[in-house]
Amino acid sequence: MKNYFDLTGQVAVVTGASTGLGVQMAKALANQGCNIVCLARRKEKVDENARLLAEEFGVKAIGVQCDITSTEQVAAAVDEILAKMGRIDILINNAGTGAVAPAEAITDEQFLGELNIDLFGTFKMAREVAKKAMIPAGYGRIINIASMYGLVGNKIAPASPYHAAKGGVVNLTRALAAEWGDKGITVNAICPGYFETPLTKETLETEFFQNYARTMIPMARYGKEGELDTAAIFLASPCSTYVNGLITPVDGGYTSM
Repeated sequence: MKNYFDLTGQVAVVTGASTGLGVQMAKALANQGCNIVCLARRKEKVDENARLLAEEFGVKAIGVQCDITSTEQVAAAVDEILAKMGRIDILINNAGTGAVAPAEAITDEQFLGELNIDLFGTFKMAREVAKKAMIPAGYGRIINIASMYGLVGNKIAPASPYHAAKGGVVNLTRALAAEWGDKGITVNAICPGYFETPLTKETLETEFFQNYARTMIPMARYGKEGELDTAAIFLASPCSTYVNGLITPVDGGYTSM
């Protein structure tokens, strides 16, 4: 019997894997037998998360410190990963940030900072991993974590730089899918809606947000831990050979209205 989602022996790099959705997706892939590289700026966090993954799932896992806005650090990180793991089959570009302020109050620095992390950082990781690992191997799965805010505007929390950067990630995904598709590499994006993480939990549990959710989200609630996992596993699967350039909202139906 074929297991369409078996990732045994593969190596996945997950950026922003110090907390939140990055850790959740790393666990989901490890559960399918995938070896994991937790990559983020905080060395102690990625090392600890890697240790816990190896302990719980019996896979090989390492932590790598890297600021994805630094071209030099990205290059060094990919070299380190290849030296230690030998290959990179899956890249989940999850690292990101979000400046919330009215558009008229956003500074140049806030806007550029958002683009530098969410959009340019995503490109730097994809470029380096494709060049050094995936194109030479003739195989790869790149999954960019955009946002439903990359597809629509919003009236609850003004965040124009975030919308612009994540919208850029959506079309960057299409561009790379078109360019690298004939090299055995698929490039797809997940656009999460409101998800519970350590950073969002307090806001999502407020009465104000609960009322907003009942009005604006067809499922009338925010996403729970683990509800992003299956989308990541599907796009990471070696069997998803003809799924390329897909933009996948996982938002409880928010963008359907």
